[in-house]
Amino acid sequence: MDAQISGGTGVGTTANVRSNLPSVRSNLQGPSSGNGRRMTSKKTRSKKGKRRKRRRSKKTKTNKTPPYLPPEAEEGNIEYKLKLVNPTQYRFEHLATQLKWRLQEGRGEAVYQIGVEDNGLLVGLSEGDMRASLKTLRRMAEKVGADITLLREREVDYDSDRNCRKISEVLVRKVPDDQQFLDLRVAVLGNVDSGKSTLLGVLTQGELDNGRGRARLNLFRHLHEIQTGRTSSISFEILGFNSKGEVVNYSDSRTAEEICESSSKMITFIDLAGHHKYLKTTIFGLTSYCPDFAMLVVSANTGIAGTTREHLGLAMALKVPIFIVVSKVDLCAKGTVERTVRQLEHVLKLPGCNKVPMVVASPDDAVTAAQQFAQSSSITPIFTLSSVSGESLALLKVFFNILPPLSNSKEQEELMQQLTEFQVDEIYTVPDVGTVVGGTLYSGVCREGERLVVGPTDEGRFLRLKVGSIHRNRSACRVLRAGQAATLALGNFDRSLLRKGMVMVSPKMNPTICWQFEAAIVLLFHAKTFRRGFQVTVHVGNVRQTATVECLHGKEELRTGERAVVCFRFIKHPEYLRMGAKLLFREGVTKGIGHVTSLLPESHDQNQIHDQNQREIEK
Repeated sequence: MDAQISGGTGVGTTANVRSNLPSVRSNLQGPSSGNGRRMTSKKTRSKKGKRRKRRRSKKTKTNKTPPYLPPEAEEGNIEYKLKLVNPTQYRFEHLATQLKWRLQEGRGEAVYQIGVEDNGLLVGLSEGDMRASLKTLRRMAEKVGADITLLREREVDYDSDRNCRKISEVLVRKVPDDQQFLDLRVAVLGNVDSGKSTLLGVLTQGELDNGRGRARLNLFRHLHEIQTGRTSSISFEILGFNSKGEVVNYSDSRTAEEICESSSKMITFIDLAGHHKYLKTTIFGLTSYCPDFAMLVVSANTGIAGTTREHLGLAMALKVPIFIVVSKVDLCAKGTVERTVRQLEHVLKLPGCNKVPMVVASPDDAVTAAQQFAQSSSITPIFTLSSVSGESLALLKVFFNILPPLSNSKEQEELMQQLTEFQVDEIYTVPDVGTVVGGTLYSGVCREGERLVVGPTDEGRFLRLKVGSIHRNRSACRVLRAGQAATLALGNFDRSLLRKGMVMVSPKMNPTICWQFEAAIVLLFHAKTFRRGFQVTVHVGNVRQTATVECLHGKEELRTGERAVVCFRFIKHPEYLRMGAKLLFREGVTKGIGHVTSLLPESHDQNQIHDQNQREIEK
């Protein structure tokens, strides 16, 4: 066409161009001016371009790669269902049994992805099919004693089909029965004055802070803490979620017992000290109470300061998954908050951390963060919120509501099959009750009236005792299972015979004591050289005691960053240790981590104590 137009004769006037345009359009030939040729070719090219774009857009719509989720796993608490429309009675019974299995795997929680094939392909459902599927899922949940909560809906638009198709993500949670709620422990870390206790007060009391620390007053245990506003001891606070995902806290004048009765899921916060002089208390809280997760609170106006890096390093050394909360955003300009977040992202991406920061800005982000955080240890969610204005507090609550447990039901069952072992972390004397010990049940099952042995004493002996009542989260409980924290009443047992770091174990376990042990360690930092005779404070689980370095295998001395197998000897009294237990030691600026590799053979005196223990237990 362009060749025929350009082949026209002469340069005509404007009138000639006008008169010739119809002939150009009809016959694509005849005299025309240069301007006419350019105008016609431009229009033709623009039409062709539009047609090409339409064709390309159609191709891209039809050829768009369909989105996928990871293929469905046979184990775990996540189930994919394409549709659940009008199942037969036999099929419904099968689906209910399957839901029961998924709830058991998730220890009372399961996530259903509706509109997804087993291979992970996001197919989507029409609105009518989705309504029918959710109705069936609700019936299934009622049959097994659970409730459902719609977490989010997403549209699927990769197909050329113009009908709107959606997939739904649904949380199924058991209705609480006989204190069998899911319990997650979260250690709260961060520098002094970063707002840790205030944030916990707002979450657990249900009232915003007044900007002067009113919310934290209920958390403090000592007068000097109220006067200084600084936490020096370990305190525990609880936040519950019912089967429908609603927050259950002290806001409606509930007692702790009522919160436990109404909750299907419980978050137990372990409020730790931020000041450097209470570092040993913070380390004890991290090693002894076995937190599932750690929440690092950073003040938006001060950024990474004081003990923030040290607390981050401790959590990583103990392999506790960590997420970050940037508090006090109401005090700062938006630019200051963004600078603090960038600072955190930079630190998390450093070779020592190798984390993937994920800033949470919407409820959808909070759901994604909770699921990915539990699946991958490298994901680190970052929240920015205020305890005074309440900004983004709802996102943190959504995160806690969705957050799944790290261990599945199989691991839990294996621990429960083992013999009873309870770590003694706290010792109290309660009027009209007697001696009470608090701690965590590491393995087995503990019941009211059970007979155990406690030790080792300073002489290395184990003493018999009987468990009276059991309280969990400040309410009575008849049975304690592996992984749960509780307080046990021991009646008139002499408190002076007990100390932190002891264990209460089944007499069948035949417990052994240890003065010396070997550990494979990494020296994280030391000012000079680490050699024989050096004394450090050793933290192994609930054990905290000074030990002397007896020898370094294959080396005379250690410097920062070096590894070795080291023999330690306790200087005050023997301890009960487990093979493979994580170890952390410190002395001033000296710090190191490792794990117990062997418990050294007993001496002649220790053999005599062991025989004496056996006779005591067999009585």
